[in-house]
Amino acid sequence: MTQSNQVPVLEDPNISVPIVPFSALRRTRLSAVKQTIRKWPVLSIVILSLLVIAGVFAKWISPQDPYEAVLVDRLNSPAWYPDGSMKHILGVDHLGRDVLSRIIHGASVSLIISLSVILVSATVGTFLGMAAGYFGGWVDDIVMRIVELMISIPLLLIAMMAAVVYGSSLTLLVVVLSLFSWPGFARQVRAEVLRLRTADYVLIAKMTGASPTRIFAKHLFPGVLNTVIVLSTLLVGSVILSESILSFLGAGVPPPRPAWGSMVSEGRAFVTIAPWIMMFPGIAIFATVLGFNFLGDWLRDYFDPRLRQID
Repeated sequence: MTQSNQVPVLEDPNISVPIVPFSALRRTRLSAVKQTIRKWPVLSIVILSLLVIAGVFAKWISPQDPYEAVLVDRLNSPAWYPDGSMKHILGVDHLGRDVLSRIIHGASVSLIISLSVILVSATVGTFLGMAAGYFGGWVDDIVMRIVELMISIPLLLIAMMAAVVYGSSLTLLVVVLSLFSWPGFARQVRAEVLRLRTADYVLIAKMTGASPTRIFAKHLFPGVLNTVIVLSTLLVGSVILSESILSFLGAGVPPPRPAWGSMVSEGRAFVTIAPWIMMFPGIAIFATVLGFNFLGDWLRDYFDPRLRQID
């Protein structure tokens, strides 16, 4: 007679398994979702992911040619209007061009301008700020006086004068925006370097005979990198907003290249009969600037332990 290897299950009527109601499970899931949203910049990631996808793959995902003008379809309503169609989901502008396609291609323009401006201004501003904070003396005086001069000059006036003299172009827009964006990096980086240059590891590097170039690369730059990253994300929103304002005033991206600011400007004359021409580009500007600002705030809290929320 063989013995069974199975373990007998004891049934105790006094032991009861708690039943969790569905409402409690739902509240738990909602709490987990809220915690994730608080911990990570979910909204910013979604907005910026859409911007990057639209900017990189605009040629393939846009439903229509953004430059093709079909006068028969001019001022056609969006798809949810009674007289709208799915061919033009966000409607058509006054020249018969698809609004959605122009918004998608306008995202690539915003990405090109913002990334170029950030690259130039962050490089120049970080280097000058580190030099001013580390060397001090006449170097600090010259750099800070230039920074104060650039801050005091109105950006819109200079940009419009340059557009009149040299003509509107993408290169000129990048140069003007970079010229007025680097002082913010220089001031903040200088303040960080003034604090870091008296740190023990920097003083020890000086005592061992390390050159200023090595101190900059190995000791000071890693200390200010977090600040540069946060400033870059915050500045992207400002650059896109400035580009939109200049395009709105006619001193930005030259037509017929689609730009959100110029689309808003073109839709002013038709705001009563075709509000979608300026409304949807305006929403795109608002969402993009909001996303980058939220991301910059989150990065500031993430890199600074004093500002982190303790749950």
